Amino acid sequence: MENNEQLERFFDQMKKQDEHLEIPAFPEVQTRKFSFWIPAGLAASMSLAFLFIQEPAPVESEPPEVVIITLQADENQNQHFTIEETTFLDTWESPTSSLLSEY
Repeated sequence: MENNEQLERFFDQMKKQDEHLEIPAFPEVQTRKFSFWIPAGLAASMSLAFLFIQEPAPVESEPPEVVIITLQADENQNQHFTIEETTFLDTWESPTSSLLSEY
């Protein structure tokens, strides 16, 4: 019992001493506020960028990739060259097929 009374007196004295302490003033911390100017500036610059974007120019037709030169014989056994330009090869004939038919 005696120890409890001593503890109570000790803490009562501590409380009285604490009542007379001066608490220092803490400085207020200023926080940065997120300004609405940043998103507004981004939106304005993006809208201006869309005004300056040009439509893509139409792509012109590609030049012919394949030139087909054929040698044809007419009714009088005269030979004529025929030149065709296409973008793809419609038919393909083996370059050695004439060897099989002529010899």
